[in-house]
Amino acid sequence: MNDRISGAPGGKMALLVKAARMYHEEGILQPEIADRLGVSQSRVSRLLKEAQRLGVVRTVVISPPGLHVELERAVREHLRLRDVVVAESASDDDAVVLSAIGAAAAAYLEETVRSHERIGISSRSASLMAVVETLSPTTGRAETVVQTLGAVGNPAMRAQATRLADRLAELTGAAAIYLPSPGVVTSGVVRDGLLSDPALAEAVDAWGELTLLLTGIGALRSSPMRTSWGSAISNDDLARLDGLHAVGDVCLNFFDADGNVVDGGLRDRVVGIGPEQLRAVPRRVGVAGGGLKDDAIRAAAIGGWIDVLITDQHTARRLLEL
Repeated sequence: MNDRISGAPGGKMALLVKAARMYHEEGILQPEIADRLGVSQSRVSRLLKEAQRLGVVRTVVISPPGLHVELERAVREHLRLRDVVVAESASDDDAVVLSAIGAAAAAYLEETVRSHERIGISSRSASLMAVVETLSPTTGRAETVVQTLGAVGNPAMRAQATRLADRLAELTGAAAIYLPSPGVVTSGVVRDGLLSDPALAEAVDAWGELTLLLTGIGALRSSPMRTSWGSAISNDDLARLDGLHAVGDVCLNFFDADGNVVDGGLRDRVVGIGPEQLRAVPRRVGVAGGGLKDDAIRAAAIGGWIDVLITDQHTARRLLEL
């Protein structure tokens, strides 16, 4: 017998076990247990607490099918993240993964968006589109939803950027603050001029007040989906970034496999939140999955670009192997 259990006096132990069985196995409430055993209700309460302390009663949490609690814990500890949500994806196909992580991120936001939250949202992510397509109105009423990156890609994607912020603002009860600008311009002079323009000033000022950032994680490696959008940056820029060993980006802030900033002459031309402000946001939620993004997701986590990851079980297992 367990030493903790055997160390209790015999008479008290018999009473303790009897009370525990009534309460936990038979579902009898404490007042009735007290009446049956001829003791006070406060005595029953003490007996039940003692049963847990001695190990007579042990709490076991059983995860329902489709939840990946242990995998989430392993990835969270491995990458030193604040939180990890692993979605159940029927396959490792990109479209299936996208749908699964979009739904999981929507559920996460529905439960965790707080009142007066100031949310930043990137403009170039299929994952985020999947989130807002699934999201229901949140319980917390956010204050603002702010675009953190100008529009990139082909004209259809540029139009999506505004709709993305619009829809998230509507679902969280927030006011939308737009960034009416291209995401990448021809020079640093043009970028500085745009960022000082009154039309962009509200968004730029709001970046320093964000409490939550919702972002996709870009991979430098090309994907069919990325190609269909139209490239955010030129082939020459991509070649320079590749030569500097960049593996991915968050809001067009590029980084290497260790999560360190990689410039390549592009940063001064990006109209969007910069590395210091981005990593100062208290909660940074990355929504990403799929085989092409493993290295980028890992680097985003260890570099502090995100502190919450929402992904699928296939990607999560690969991250543990990297």
